[in-house]
Amino acid sequence: MTTADLTPGTSRGHAAWALADTATLVRRTLLNYRRKPVAIVWQLGFPIVSVLLYGFVFGSAMRVPGGGDYKDFLMPGMFTMTMTFGLMNTATAVVSDSGKGVMDRFRSMPMAPSAVPAGRGVSDLVVAAAELTILAGTALAIGWTSDGGFGGTLLAFGLLLLLRFSLIWVGVWAGLVVPDTESAGALYAVIFPVTMISSVYVAPSLMPDWLGPVAAWNPISSTVAATRELFGNPGAAGGSWVEQHALLMAVVWPLAITAVFLPLAVRRFQRLSH
Repeated sequence: MTTADLTPGTSRGHAAWALADTATLVRRTLLNYRRKPVAIVWQLGFPIVSVLLYGFVFGSAMRVPGGGDYKDFLMPGMFTMTMTFGLMNTATAVVSDSGKGVMDRFRSMPMAPSAVPAGRGVSDLVVAAAELTILAGTALAIGWTSDGGFGGTLLAFGLLLLLRFSLIWVGVWAGLVVPDTESAGALYAVIFPVTMISSVYVAPSLMPDWLGPVAAWNPISSTVAATRELFGNPGAAGGSWVEQHALLMAVVWPLAITAVFLPLAVRRFQRLSH
């Protein structure tokens, strides 16, 4: 490859330019976490406390369809919930950068336009992988196990990261739309009911007849059901079509979300100065 191939005026040059700028922004975000490690601890605080509360305080009173340990039923849901709540972290970081003028500085610099959303996506995915690692360690410490073998376990964590990847773009778009960090925090009022009306804590078959189908068709439920199946944990299957095809829908839903919100996020970023 010649030097001319790497100049911004060539296709290879555009790609190399975008990759270099993306890597710089990923490094910037990860350095912020390195300087403030309490941020990851804070993000993990809620799911870890929820694991302890639901697993030990309420676990003995919860019923698992078909029988089984509630902690094994719960953990795939907690993994999925952590990936879902990551949307708020993305939105808060984006709106914070916008409020401080960081986004305007990025737009005024000679950098690839795709680098800002791509840098946010890659860095948030790295952080999500770290969160899953820590949460999985907590789960193993309280007695959770995966009986799905190495391949099934790896695929389950891949599906969790796929869901997180799709929700990154929802978070980026929301962070560019809401006016301040307080408004971004208010997203909790939307996300919390969405996670509750799913199969995270309770199987849809145990819900009222009118609510069960809503929970079953929740995109979060597909990832929960698919990971339960891959981990070999109880409560994986349900009677509805979407529950019987959980593995398929755990891929289809994130791809659909990405197809909608990735272009919206990029378009919103490009319109910031208009």
